[in-house]
Amino acid sequence: MEPEEPSCLRWSCRDVGGWIRRKGFPQYEACFTENGINGRRLIHVTCSALPRLGVTDFEDMKAIAQLVRDLLGVTEPPWSRSIALPRRDNMGLYLEQKSPSGRNRELLSYSRFTREQGL
Repeated sequence: MEPEEPSCLRWSCRDVGGWIRRKGFPQYEACFTENGINGRRLIHVTCSALPRLGVTDFEDMKAIAQLVRDLLGVTEPPWSRSIALPRRDNMGLYLEQKSPSGRNRELLSYSRFTREQGL
């Protein structure tokens, strides 16, 4: 059975801003909306990317990064993983491929992605 694609991929920048506000971080709503973070771009919102968006409080960065991972259904790779392994779990890899816009990306399904990647 194919995992369901997160519905947040269809969110606008405004939707993402509202989500971050509802999660208890209203001070960062403008950071997300002004930087054009829509649902597809959320996959790239990690602790290392948050300072470029204007989120600099370390505790907030950790919390927001975890909220994004939870929303997308992806896991953070363990710090002790082998460098021979992919950077993310299969869903994370799929979402990275799905994040850009365009017809080919719209048509990409999880099962097609895993088949093409040999996962």
